[in-house]
Amino acid sequence: MVRRIEQDHFRFREIVRGKIKSGLKKYISKGELLGRVGKKTVSVPIPQIELPRFKFDTEKQNGVGSGDGEPGDPVGDPQDGQGNGEAGEGEGQHALEVEVELEELAKILGEELELPNIKPRGQAEVESRHEKFTGIRSTGPESLRHMKRTYKRALRRYISEGNYDPQNPIIVPIPDDRRYRAWKVEKKPEYSAAIIYMMDVSGSMGAEQKEVVRITAFWLDLWLKHQYKNIKTAYIVHDASAKEVDQHTFFHLRESGGTKISSAYNLCKEIMEDRFGGDEWNIYPFHFSDGDNWSGKDSAECVRILKEEIIPHANQFCYGQVKSAYGSGQFKRDLDQHFSDSEELVTSAIPDRNGILDSLKDFLGKGK
Repeated sequence: MVRRIEQDHFRFREIVRGKIKSGLKKYISKGELLGRVGKKTVSVPIPQIELPRFKFDTEKQNGVGSGDGEPGDPVGDPQDGQGNGEAGEGEGQHALEVEVELEELAKILGEELELPNIKPRGQAEVESRHEKFTGIRSTGPESLRHMKRTYKRALRRYISEGNYDPQNPIIVPIPDDRRYRAWKVEKKPEYSAAIIYMMDVSGSMGAEQKEVVRITAFWLDLWLKHQYKNIKTAYIVHDASAKEVDQHTFFHLRESGGTKISSAYNLCKEIMEDRFGGDEWNIYPFHFSDGDNWSGKDSAECVRILKEEIIPHANQFCYGQVKSAYGSGQFKRDLDQHFSDSEELVTSAIPDRNGILDSLKDFLGKGK
């Protein structure tokens, strides 16, 4: 019975997994998972499977429209439809909410986008301890006693001593018969990663553009936390000047000034030097903007900072250009022109929420 339950549970989880995978683009574009995230799981709404319905046999010609009567005659009881209206008893459409581990959701994302596992650069900062069962031994804690091996040992002893009675097969193990699972501790290197988010909060970046960034950042976090166990995150907002903020302020702040992107890149460089210097950090700066910058001179300064100060110390720099009614989109063209041969800088245009999935593929598809 227990094995049957386990099989049914496994099959149910596979059905849920398939539903999530087939509807991944919808979950991403709508952003409906963002408010359902717990510490280790996320509540995913899954449409219920429709119940079977009766269907008329098209081979038989008897039925409505084929019996006795003339055109215009009422169908059924003439009194139908003339009574007092009452609340219906039929069920509406429902969605089943299923708790899915964030690790599993990240695996689904990786499979759907065919993402390669990231190859960390530099050195591991810490080592984690993993206990692995490797064999059987004669001593150990009772919680690790191997019942099957203990019984076999006792049975062999009974048989060798001539005390085994097939008609009364009672086997009582003694301390010398007891066997326990043996384990060893393996040390596994844990790499550290830093994510630095930068976003233009000038007047041209509206609420919808910020929501696109918020959804994109959620899935970027999900994948990178699946690859690294030790992650630190910093948030930078900028208009004509840049400042570091907390996560909530990052996604909700709105300014009305101009745009000077180099201010954000200079602050990003300082954070990298002050907090994430050394060989043990894998650094991922992400910048989101609508492509407007106050001058071509500042764009040239941004290119210099990227080439000399940021890219040499980062795994990969990613720029996402969110379309807005006021953005020119020129900054992406500038970056594409100066970094056309670079694998360490990735740009992606995000026209709307439906473009998020393609941008995730652009940002994460190189495995850096």
